[in-house]
Amino acid sequence: MKKRIWIPAAVLTALVLPGFYAGLTVRHYEIQSEKISHPVRIAHLSDLHSCRYGNAQEKLLRAIQEEAPDVIVMTGDMFDDKRDDQETAYLVQGLSGRYPCYYVTGNHEYWAGKEKFSKKMEILKANGVRILHSETELLQINGESLQIAGLDDPDKSLDFHYRRGLSSFQGSLSKELSALDRALDPDTFALLLTHRPELFPLYRDTRFDLVLSGHAHGGQWRLPFLQNGVYAPHQGFFPRYSGGLYREKGTTMIASRGLARESTAVPRFYNPPELVIIDIK
Repeated sequence: MKKRIWIPAAVLTALVLPGFYAGLTVRHYEIQSEKISHPVRIAHLSDLHSCRYGNAQEKLLRAIQEEAPDVIVMTGDMFDDKRDDQETAYLVQGLSGRYPCYYVTGNHEYWAGKEKFSKKMEILKANGVRILHSETELLQINGESLQIAGLDDPDKSLDFHYRRGLSSFQGSLSKELSALDRALDPDTFALLLTHRPELFPLYRDTRFDLVLSGHAHGGQWRLPFLQNGVYAPHQGFFPRYSGGLYREKGTTMIASRGLARESTAVPRFYNPPELVIIDIK
């Protein structure tokens, strides 16, 4: 009788324990575009929430360096509204001067309040990180021109919270997107940085070739038969967009599963934190 109980218990343990692995995973994507003649490699970081990857972020910095990206993009919540900023500061200090770095805000930076928000932005600026506040910049790299646009998180109005619902701000957000879209050169590859993947139905109606986002943490718990995880903020259970590559109406979105680990209230399950590497060819 004991043997019969022990065998399924051992099998269950063997299946469950690896699911809580929280080591860093590097995930690669390749995007083909006729607008690009020479390959461009992007390292996409999101949702660090000031979590720690070794002394002064050495493990994360080493992983980035080994991938030899041409540009770094960060799609919000690299800081947290409750945790100290030091780990994020270590990261951007380690990146400073090595790569062009671009940043868009997430909700947690705004939730920290005006004073703390300003301090977080100063850390970025002091280390040469370009913060895109609903604006577009032309990047020249490897002989290629890339249009990089950044959309501020909807919680940028600190007396308003997105949790009230999409309809409360959809009009103003659509105007910002339309302004970014009108500024695009249709012959130049266009990249949109934004925190919220659940708004892909808005992004896909623009001329952006690639959208990069975060926020959903990969659905937190992932199972083999659930592509998008169990739960994501602002999408609820069984979210549609939580981590991975999505293509709709000619637009591609890659949603990072994020880098947060010890800061999460619910531990990740079969959903390790990830560094995303994208090769545009």
